[in-house]
Amino acid sequence: MLHPLDHAEHTPGKAAWYFRDAVISYGELAVLALKGAKFLRKLGLQTGDGIAVLAENQADSLALFWAAQLSGLYYTAISVQFQQREIEWILADCDASVFVTSRAQLEKDVTAPQQHRFVLDEWRDVIAGETESLIADAAEGAEMLYSSGTTGKPKGVRASTPGAPLGTVSELFRRRLDLHRIDDRTIYLSTAPLYHSAPLRYNNMVHRSGGSSVIMPRFDGAASLSLIERYRVTHSQWVPTMFVRLLKLPEDVRTGHDLSSHRVAIHAAAPCPVTVKQAMLDWWGPILYEYYSGTEGNGQTAISPEEWIRYPGSVGRPILGRLHITDTQGRELPPGESGHVYFEGGPRFEYYKDPVKTAAAYDARGWSTLGDIGHVNEAGYLYLTDRASHMIITGGVNVYPREVEDVLLEHPAVQDAAVFGVPDEEFGESVRAAVEVVPGASVSAATLIEFCRARLAHLKCPKDVEFHTALPRHQTGKLYKELLKKPRWPG
Repeated sequence: MLHPLDHAEHTPGKAAWYFRDAVISYGELAVLALKGAKFLRKLGLQTGDGIAVLAENQADSLALFWAAQLSGLYYTAISVQFQQREIEWILADCDASVFVTSRAQLEKDVTAPQQHRFVLDEWRDVIAGETESLIADAAEGAEMLYSSGTTGKPKGVRASTPGAPLGTVSELFRRRLDLHRIDDRTIYLSTAPLYHSAPLRYNNMVHRSGGSSVIMPRFDGAASLSLIERYRVTHSQWVPTMFVRLLKLPEDVRTGHDLSSHRVAIHAAAPCPVTVKQAMLDWWGPILYEYYSGTEGNGQTAISPEEWIRYPGSVGRPILGRLHITDTQGRELPPGESGHVYFEGGPRFEYYKDPVKTAAAYDARGWSTLGDIGHVNEAGYLYLTDRASHMIITGGVNVYPREVEDVLLEHPAVQDAAVFGVPDEEFGESVRAAVEVVPGASVSAATLIEFCRARLAHLKCPKDVEFHTALPRHQTGKLYKELLKKPRWPG
């Protein structure tokens, strides 16, 4: 059975996860999950109800997740980067009956409609009096995660329904297990926050398979290399901004660790610049496995390192659903032509309480989109251009910011970059860049503009560059461009 309770029975002393100096065994995970499920039932929660969690990564974060899963609940994890107003909107929207927050997040003092509120740091004490037996109506739960809201309010995504027998998993889940060779020998480095869909789901896979996770409190490049060496990590997961930071570590730090155990480095969340990925392959060897998907789970492409070397820049071919590229009228486009990326035949999803947004994600044929622009080559490999909502139209010409951002990241002084449009009386919009400079480096706006002009058509290049201590980027790699654009677009 693909469930951690099975591994708790057969290998109770094996580590389910490591967090700082804490080790949670499968036996201990089972006790915490069983007691937690009993307590949630005592509160009156039944299959199909929900729990909302606002917390940074903690030793017991996943214990609470598995308690909710055993109880057949919707599990809503909320980003700690959201501010009070955003959190309150999600808590009111998700209809969860229980709200759990960490002690560190209490200072946000959110107003929550939930009847029951608890502190995650005290969760073990809260459930201490419960028995360790399985509840009679145990069933699989489901995630109801919210998009990171790079445009507009975060959207709650329901891609599956609670209530299936324990051990039931989706077809995409099984395909990912096979694709990335996850089994009971896996030691997985979880680099990102557990309130994001990818690390939550991959830890789920590892624990259903009987492997062990090494969970970082937050990402740190040098620390991640140390953890790979210390725990003999076999699998890991990253976003492109992490690669950029790893590559800009001092040479002695990059080469000072034994990474020989590392077999599969998975990355997604945002397209990876070709130069960055090639540099990582040169360093780590052919172990980088990329995929393209979303919280919605409506389809997925994947590409192996060997395939990527043949088709650099691609995010792969479909492993779930069929790909279609369409123009703005919905007509299918041939290979090589860019348009809207749609999946046919993938699992259906809905944006909770938002039938308008749900309908907008589907066309008349039932194909669904995440709002990305891209094209396929003759071999059927997908290349992403950018989000449709990020496109800049300057003088009637379409400019996709990602192309310019990739060039800026090639400059040795640039650690992060964002490109967006600003109002222009003559051209409608003009291109502007915001950059984060490598600590200790120095570079001028004029130098970066000329750097771009030497590599791109001049109309694509920024007319101005602004410098930031840190760009408004989600810890999962997504960039909040609206925060950069908003001051420059009155009304």
